[in-house]
Amino acid sequence: MATTPRIRPHALLHASGGPRYAAALAVDALGTGLLRPFLLLYGVTVLGLSAPATGIAMTVGIVAGLLCMPAVGRWLDRGARSTAVAASMLVRVLGVVLLLATPTGNAELFTVAALFLGIGNQAWPAAHAALVATIAHGRERDAALAGGRALRNAGLGVGALLATVCLTGGTTALRLLAVVTAVAYLAAAALTWSVHVHAHPTRPAGRSAGAEHTADEPAPRMRSLLAANVIYAFCLNVPEIALPLVLVTQMDASPMWPAAIFVSNTVLVVTLQIPVTVLLSRFPRRSVLAVAGVVLTASYLGFLAAVSLGHGWAAPTIAAVSVVCTLGEIVYAGSATALVTALAPAHALGRVLARFQLSTGFGLAVSPAAITALAPHGPAALWGGLATATLLAASAVAH
Repeated sequence: MATTPRIRPHALLHASGGPRYAAALAVDALGTGLLRPFLLLYGVTVLGLSAPATGIAMTVGIVAGLLCMPAVGRWLDRGARSTAVAASMLVRVLGVVLLLATPTGNAELFTVAALFLGIGNQAWPAAHAALVATIAHGRERDAALAGGRALRNAGLGVGALLATVCLTGGTTALRLLAVVTAVAYLAAAALTWSVHVHAHPTRPAGRSAGAEHTADEPAPRMRSLLAANVIYAFCLNVPEIALPLVLVTQMDASPMWPAAIFVSNTVLVVTLQIPVTVLLSRFPRRSVLAVAGVVLTASYLGFLAAVSLGHGWAAPTIAAVSVVCTLGEIVYAGSATALVTALAPAHALGRVLARFQLSTGFGLAVSPAAITALAPHGPAALWGGLATATLLAASAVAH
């Protein structure tokens, strides 16, 4: 069993891309947090579009982003790193500019704006992971990826909080939020561009010369891992979709409960993502990812048990179980991308990360529909179904 490495802040900052790149991540996350939760409201409130038309446009953006991932993967395999990350930010600048230029009632231009936002949002995770994998090696890379996620969640949380406060200003405030988001994305892109990280397209990232892969070696398919990741990704939408749906619409609980759970989730991810990832680095990444599935399964069964309690106890019990779910999410997020980057040959790192993002994006795209379809059939269908699927995914990862 390997010993647990110590967290050295300066080394971690360097492994994560350096101070300028860390600042770029924070600014980018702040801008995303300002706009992402309220893009639907922007379409409905500011542009006067119907909710279905706005939802369809946002879905088109997500699908377009996923369809672009193979091209992003090939670009990364040609050595692009900081350029690819900056491009994902600049694409979103264009999306926000188009959003601001969209006349009232124009669903077509809003769809184009959502398309560019979707492309940038989907391309960013793979490009960021490739950049970190180029700079950092081994378990230091795992900690750097965890640090990036913690920093991003902090920025998203602060941005969403600021946006919530600004919502009292009506449509004018929403337009102002969009402007601030565009400026944030532009500043983040400039900072990222200045980092100048590029990879040799045939040299492994974080491997010795003796372990170098040949350029014609096929990229690993990892079908079972990617299929399992689709199910794992459902956990990312549990605090935002499943729990509010159950608490507010089915149990008539106060909206304060899902809000408190969301805040708790964000705080736990920000504070625990790095320590938990480093603590578990003594174990094989695949085993840790399988354990994440077991923890998530246990939390889903905990939710199933909690909803059977009386209304006075159900909400606080669900809130308590949500901490277990968040811990499962932290373990999953700290091991999944790290495992993929460790398994991928250097010449195919971009394509492998693109496939991984496709599976994550697909899971995030279908999970709202799956959750809302299962919920009307009762707690056993929702939580029992999620628990069964996640346990099977964990078993596939372990083997």
